Formats: sequence, C-alpha cells, structure tokens
Amino acid sequence: MIVVLAVAGISGCGLTFASGFPVLVEHKFGTEQINSEPKRVISISYIGHDFLLSLGVKPYALRRWYGSDPYGVWIWAQDELGDAKPFVMQGEIDVEQIALLEPDLIEAQWSGMTEKEYRLLSRIAPTIGPAKGKSDYETSWVEMLRQLGLATGRVELAEEIIVKIENRFENLRAMHPEWQGSSATMSWAGTIGAYTSRDIRGKFIEQLGFKIPEVINNLRGGNPYFSPIPDEDFSPLDVDALIWLDTGGSVSKLKKTPLRFTMQAYKQGREIYADPSLSSALSHSSPLSIEYALDRLVPLLEAAMDGDPKTPVSSSKEVGLSPETEVTK
Repeated sequence: MIVVLAVAGISGCGLTFASGFPVLVEHKFGTEQINSEPKRVISISYIGHDFLLSLGVKPYALRRWYGSDPYGVWIWAQDELGDAKPFVMQGEIDVEQIALLEPDLIEAQWSGMTEKEYRLLSRIAPTIGPAKGKSDYETSWVEMLRQLGLATGRVELAEEIIVKIENRFENLRAMHPEWQGSSATMSWAGTIGAYTSRDIRGKFIEQLGFKIPEVINNLRGGNPYFSPIPDEDFSPLDVDALIWLDTGGSVSKLKKTPLRFTMQAYKQGREIYADPSLSSALSHSSPLSIEYALDRLVPLLEAAMDGDPKTPVSSSKEVGLSPETEVTK
C-alpha cells in the first residue's frame, strides 16, 4: 500500500499518485516521510539500482550483486548509468558504512534487510523496504517501481513505464494462446531447483501466461522463492517449457545429470538454456532488464512451444544441450 501526501496528483490503477512532495511511502517495516526530492540516493537492494536507473536516478552508491562489471550494472542499464561511478558496497549490510555516505534516501526493497537493520537505517535517512505484506524477495517489479517513483518524485514516469511493459506482456499473451495455462519453470542449473510463483523469476514467466506447477510451490526443504529438486525425482521439472538459468559453468553438470535425459521436456526439445546475461536479466526482472529478457527469451519460447520436437531451441543447441547435439551416457 502507498500513502500519499501531496498537493497535486494523478489517478491510475485505483490509486491516487502524487507528483509533488511531501509524500508518505508505506512498506513492510513502517512509513517513510520524504519532504523533498532526494539527491543522494543509495541502493542496498541487489537489484534496486536497475529500478532507479530506469527512472533516471543515478544512485550515489549501490550494493553489487554479481557479474564482471565493477559497478554490478549489466548491459541493459549501461546507457542509463552513463559515466556515473557510484560507490560500490559488497556483502552484508554495513550500517556504519551507509551512515558515512550521508544518503537522503535508502532503497532496500530486495535487500534481505531485517527489521533491526531497518530501525537503524531509518535513523540515517528514509528507508524503503519491501511492499507492505510482502516478504524479503516477494515484491513485484510493478510494486517496487511504484514505490520508488513516489519516493523520487517520478510517479508519472513510473506509471508510463509500467503501462508500456504491461502492454507488451498483454500483447505477447494474445499472440501466443498456446502458452496460456501451459506449465513452465525457471530452474537453476547449478544447485538444481526451480523458482516459485513468489519469486520475481516465477512472476515473470507467469506474466506470459504460463503456470508454475503447484508441486514446485509446495516442495519442502527450500525457501518461499526456490524449491530444490531431489536427485532421485526430476518429475517436477518435466514441464511444457523448462528454462535453465546459468551464471556460467553449469552446462557440463546438466550434460552429466542422468535423470534429465528421462524427461519429455528433454526428449521433445522443450528445454531453453539461458546464458549468463539472459539469466541475470530474468533474475533482476527490472524495467530495463525485462525488455532485454523479452527480446531474447520470446523467440526461444516460440521454438520450444511450437509442437515440433525436431525444431531445436537455438540457445540449447549452441551449448550442446539439445537432443540432436548431445551424446548421453
């Protein structure tokens, strides 16, 4: 829920959004009052800098997640970063370090921040946590963007971005009736498992009309966002479209996983290999990375879901994971 204090506003999606200050932003841990446009914004969320950059806000500091870029900014956000050189934080949340940076807004929506850390950080500057009622990594990209649009005085821009991307999802759903209700998973190729409907990767594939199987959402032994798959039973992964995410180096493991070759998804060529850049785009699921991910993923989904087992999925074929290129043992 977002609460607004402002003189002027616009209406959208049943809520009233303001373009001026002061504003109140309500989130999981409390309510922040922001009296004027923030100038020194830092992101301690692993993906928050992407959202800020999509709104034209260059973070003063950010928390690097992974990747080769020294600032943790991937290809889809490089133009928005430009020549900015934000201070880079790594590892656990360091309250003292953040205090020394003297921020006037702290973005922490996808950070794993505890309530104790929030209480300390909110003494330094208004601190935006996950959406109210949501757990650490459950807030959708729409909710994250709306909160930041309000907090930075860019409500109208945030709404324009949301409408544009949601229209693209809607058009893709209309163009692909065969996807609607079909089963799919975003699966990790390292420690083999699948992302649930509560995770942003699960939410992404469901926005295209696919459904995460309930067995994935209900598997025990994982967390609310990721369900490990038992070595002796790969049946939860035998879906209509199986997307393997990889940060690099997992192809050889997949080639040596015997139960993978028993799945219809493998035999019928319905596996999609997402290389590190596409995997990262799906894992960020930010306004900037969603556009990049759709550009690359949609053609792969079309090949996987065309009903012809003889049609290879190019990304899987390129790394030797498709049946016609792979030699099983």
